[in-house]
Amino acid sequence: MRLRNKTWAKPLIAEHPELILVRPEKMPGQWQSRFKQNQPLYLEVGSGKGQFIVAMAQAHPDCNFIALELQEAAIAMILKKQAVLKLPNLQLVLGDGADLTDYFAEAEISGLFLNFSDPWPKTRHEKRRLTYRRFLQQYQTIMKPDARLQFKTDNQGLFEYSLVSMNNFGMTFELVSLDVHHDQRIPDNVPTEYEEKFSADGGRIYELVARFKA
Repeated sequence: MRLRNKTWAKPLIAEHPELILVRPEKMPGQWQSRFKQNQPLYLEVGSGKGQFIVAMAQAHPDCNFIALELQEAAIAMILKKQAVLKLPNLQLVLGDGADLTDYFAEAEISGLFLNFSDPWPKTRHEKRRLTYRRFLQQYQTIMKPDARLQFKTDNQGLFEYSLVSMNNFGMTFELVSLDVHHDQRIPDNVPTEYEEKFSADGGRIYELVARFKA
């Protein structure tokens, strides 16, 4: 969902170059320099308003996290939170999920999150889905051989498509859940803002966790 423009977004981003990057093309292989400690690096592609990635950074101080978001208004909303919290293990990036191999070096990422990505339901838009094979190729390049990809959605069609796409790509599945909030295998689910609202209205959340074959 596209957010309305925020007049304060651009000035806020300009004020905090230590917390957010707008030129990530300069960073492949250098991301650890943005953090206080060299720790496993996790990436969320499409962070929205940031509830998930902020909670993850707070819960896992022994890991570093990057929130990547294409919308300036959305990343600025995360930045507003981070400007107060100043979590040392969280960095923000204004960038495009289609350009990940321009932003990250090979095997630089220890885990990747895709939360409630745009389903792009029309067949002609298949190549825009974040689980289309071109995106999977990028993830495989930047992720470590043992890294996990976690994908959540409320869209059954996108979930089924993603299962097929990842299977055809040769990925192995560690978890396939058709109802995250009633699945005892997932005791530590961290919800997004959208997820909380959708599930409160009775909607079902789907999740999978997969790895690329070595």
